[in-house]
Amino acid sequence: MSRVARKWRPPLSLVLGGTLAAVFALPLLGVGYFRLAGGVLGWAETSWLIGWIAFIATAALGYFLWRLVLRPVRALTEYAKAEGEAEAPQHFGTPEFSQLGAAVIEMTTALRGREAVVRSYADHVTHEMKSPLTAIRGAVELLEGDLPETERKKLIARIGDSAARMDELLAAQRALAKAAEPLPKGQTAVLGGFSEISGLAVEVTTVENVPIGPEAFRLVMDHLLSNAKAHGASQVTVSVEENQLVIADNGVGISDGNRDRVFDPFFTTRRDAGGTGMGLAIVRRILQTQGAEIALGHGKGAVFVISW
Repeated sequence: MSRVARKWRPPLSLVLGGTLAAVFALPLLGVGYFRLAGGVLGWAETSWLIGWIAFIATAALGYFLWRLVLRPVRALTEYAKAEGEAEAPQHFGTPEFSQLGAAVIEMTTALRGREAVVRSYADHVTHEMKSPLTAIRGAVELLEGDLPETERKKLIARIGDSAARMDELLAAQRALAKAAEPLPKGQTAVLGGFSEISGLAVEVTTVENVPIGPEAFRLVMDHLLSNAKAHGASQVTVSVEENQLVIADNGVGISDGNRDRVFDPFFTTRRDAGGTGMGLAIVRRILQTQGAEIALGHGKGAVFVISW
């Protein structure tokens, strides 16, 4: 996630105050010069000199106002109006514009995230619904005929399973949409910031605070630990390394062919076991609202790297 660069810039009050002071002082300087030295150069030469001084001073003030006020506003406006992924402005002219820029960037990121949720619903849910809907439609057609009682019960069970699958998909989509809602930010101690899972040993090698709110951190860790358990892991190692939180397990890992798709909504290798493929998508969405990102690392099992 792009962040606004933190550099010293003059406050907006100083910029506006300096501009007004210059506008007020230039005529006084001109009058004072006429009074004290007007007879040295003559009226024409003195008028030209003061005119050039006023021109240079006005050009300098115009440049500073363009650089400190107009350019940041235009860059922020273009970023907010841009469609799709756009590079966020990094520098702003004054602290006030830096705060405004950070707020607009955060709001724009949240709105684009919500748009992505809606788009993912159209792209994935409709596709995932085809299989259970086809099964239900076929079972209904068969039920309209004369069937033995055993076959009828099998078809009714198939309808129930398909309906349950559709309900799981819709619940997962609602969870993804909810994950885009910002949770309170803050600091969380890595040790003890998550739930225990039976049969899964968690070793925390570095006890430090991470810049993720307690509720968001618990949800992320619960998803990752449950995912590790579901893929055969018996041990998970958690460590903090230079603005990164590393979660590594000893499970089966992630194949090279699936590494680019694990964070996509509805992608799962456990479809037969009822997996919806939304866990990692939800994790990524939650972390984005906290100003963090998640990516895959390398190791024997699955390795996830959360950076901020």
